[in-house]
Amino acid sequence: MKDVNARLENILVVLVEPQGGLNIGSVCRVMANFGLSRLRLVNPQVDHLGDDARRMAVKAAPLLERAEVFSDLPSALADCTCSIGTTRRFGKYRENLFHPDQAARHFLPLSAAGQVALIFGREDRGLHNEELDLCQRLMTIPTREPVASMNLAQAVAVCLYEVQKVWGELAGKAAGGKRLASGEDLEQMFRHMRRTLLDIEFLDPQNPDHILRAFRQILGRAGLSAREVRILQGLWSRIDWVEGERRKSVVKGEG
Repeated sequence: MKDVNARLENILVVLVEPQGGLNIGSVCRVMANFGLSRLRLVNPQVDHLGDDARRMAVKAAPLLERAEVFSDLPSALADCTCSIGTTRRFGKYRENLFHPDQAARHFLPLSAAGQVALIFGREDRGLHNEELDLCQRLMTIPTREPVASMNLAQAVAVCLYEVQKVWGELAGKAAGGKRLASGEDLEQMFRHMRRTLLDIEFLDPQNPDHILRAFRQILGRAGLSAREVRILQGLWSRIDWVEGERRKSVVKGEG
């Protein structure tokens, strides 16, 4: 088994467009509480190195200073093998949601083979559908109305508490796990899949994401390896070739 501590090094906390320095600093402190050290910020709306963030980070200021900043979420996830998005909203494309303890049991073993991202959305609007599409699985914290939405830093604390519990259970135990595909490779495969399925008229050109989101959920649950992604890429390429030959024969027949 790889050193269990290395698993924590492979877990990234990603904040999408955080709006408050106090929250960013508080997230850093929570991460330090539970042994995580890698924070990524996507298009932060405030200076993450400002006084508010530093005041709340306290002894976790070095973690804050090492935070990586990205302009968009795909860039932040390009080198991750698994991404877990958080949401409070439920609907057609937000089914089979993990609770934090279930999510931790799912992704912590995967962190032995690559980087895993826990993604938290904006304080006021959470993650957009297009951002959730980039996640292999979704997670929600079971809260109650009328105040169902949690403060950003508190939500991170709940999730990382569950990570630390599972980490403790895994300490000293053998762990395997296949080498998962990177987020960049997955998205390249999904783009190819989209083009191919549109070309053979399997998808509705007016709303192709309706079916694609279902495929994303199916394949996200599978946890694709790099080899499996290459196999699927080969399948789309073969379909492209067959469709090209079919069209040629149609043209010749018309001639």
